[in-house]
Amino acid sequence: MPTSPSRCRRWLRDGKARIVRNKLNVFCIQLVAEPSGRSTQDVVVGIDPGKLFSGSGVQSSKYTLFLAHLILPFKSVIQKMTARRILRRARRGRRINRKLSYNQRSHRQKRFDNRKQKKLPPSIRANKQLELRVVKELLRIFPISHLRYEIIKARTENGKGRGFSPAMVGQKVMLEWLKQLRPTTTQEGWQTSILRQQLGLTKDKTDKSAQKPETHAHDGIALAASHFMSFEKFHTANTRGHHWVGQVSVTTAPFRVISRPNLYRRQLHFENPEVGGNRKRKGGTVTPFGYRSGDKVRADKAGVTYVGWIGGYTQTQKTKNVSVYDHNWRRIGQFSLLKVELLQRSIRLCVTA
Repeated sequence: MPTSPSRCRRWLRDGKARIVRNKLNVFCIQLVAEPSGRSTQDVVVGIDPGKLFSGSGVQSSKYTLFLAHLILPFKSVIQKMTARRILRRARRGRRINRKLSYNQRSHRQKRFDNRKQKKLPPSIRANKQLELRVVKELLRIFPISHLRYEIIKARTENGKGRGFSPAMVGQKVMLEWLKQLRPTTTQEGWQTSILRQQLGLTKDKTDKSAQKPETHAHDGIALAASHFMSFEKFHTANTRGHHWVGQVSVTTAPFRVISRPNLYRRQLHFENPEVGGNRKRKGGTVTPFGYRSGDKVRADKAGVTYVGWIGGYTQTQKTKNVSVYDHNWRRIGQFSLLKVELLQRSIRLCVTA
């Protein structure tokens, strides 16, 4: 269970606990001695899903334990699938002999019925899998008892009825995944908004890409707090109405920005050749220097130290460098192998405070 920092220090000093490493870079300890009691309190995870960004929060009745801002891989997956589709159609076009009649051409027969519309689009599946991965990592750190998930209901352009949006697609599948882990409850966005205002949590709607708790993580805390507070009806002999039932304390907590490395599948070569007709290699996650794409490293250049993730390499007769990227997958620079130190093998997550 969560405890105070002073008690943690005493346990570590007396050898009653040990430090446990985790993939979200949250400091936590585990008791190695017999605890004084086995009773636990409710710890709830709130998940606020979105199209490009999501928010998560871990809350108990007394403390806020964790905040997270997720950068979803929606755009990068769409770009990769679009490039694959273009190359695939070009290959098929080169293979077909159009001088023959249609019934004699070498068209590949369908291998399955792809018109059933039961599969999640790759971009939506990648979004939901990242959200699920973060929840599973939180389950390894905190004694989670319940999950709270916000349901999105997008309206059509004319305002009549309900429509589809990328944030809506995959909600049913995500809820099925979550229900296999812990008891899961859903609620709508307007309910989250009311409770967020009651708790005094601010909401920044001007820039949803801003990596701060006010954009999405506060909604995750409000979702988790709805397990302990509710707006219920009351009726007495003289009055009636609604009032808040329950109590929860919102405190400061570790905040993390989580993304996924933008890795490229190994391809034969780039689409366009260089001068002279040569085509450079493209994609892959292995380098000839012992590093892999997604490895967390510390790199030095011009007296400045950077912490980032391996995203590629350059190997010529003159230079041998690796490319280091930040958590937004923007390249920091190319570094010599002598100036790079491995911190952590790839866990397919980029986590920063």
